[in-house]
Amino acid sequence: MGKTTTLFLTFLKIGAFTFGGGYAMIALLKEEFVSRKHWITEDDFYDMAAIAESTPGPVAINSATYIGYRTAGFWGALVSTLAVCIPSFLIIYLISLYFDAFLHLTYVQYAFQGIQAGVIYLIFSAGIQMAAGIWKKKNRLHRLILFAVAGTATALSLSAVHFSTLLFILACGVIGVSAYLAGLLHHTDTTRRKP
Repeated sequence: MGKTTTLFLTFLKIGAFTFGGGYAMIALLKEEFVSRKHWITEDDFYDMAAIAESTPGPVAINSATYIGYRTAGFWGALVSTLAVCIPSFLIIYLISLYFDAFLHLTYVQYAFQGIQAGVIYLIFSAGIQMAAGIWKKKNRLHRLILFAVAGTATALSLSAVHFSTLLFILACGVIGVSAYLAGLLHHTDTTRRKP
């Protein structure tokens, strides 16, 4: 089985069984493509997460496109993007046909409550794994940014102050570029694979 076929089937499976959007998918993507298949490195994966979050569009689709392109070029990006979209499209289409009747089913309501709890775990797990990856780099600036963002976000949430996640992303990007220009960060990985 070729890489594009494997990408299609893998993203079809992930798209079908990932509830809660792209953040819930992050942990599954890391397990599948970094730990099991070893198609991308852990550093590439964290770059993908940053790119998928900071570019327009859903995180799940951006992630699929990125991973597909990194592993199999244009066709990999195409089949991965299509595969991750197909299950959601079909499920939403079927639900839309019977939306009112569907939501009034007691079993469906309880299933959604259970799924919501599971989604919280998946998002939390992805965050912990990404934080652990940053911690492994043993870079003080990375750790400082991580603590500063986590502390600020927690304080703002507890005080019910709304702050755009886009501003967090932009601020961290500016800090990263500034630190690099000031000589605090050094990009030493020159062996990354090219697509």
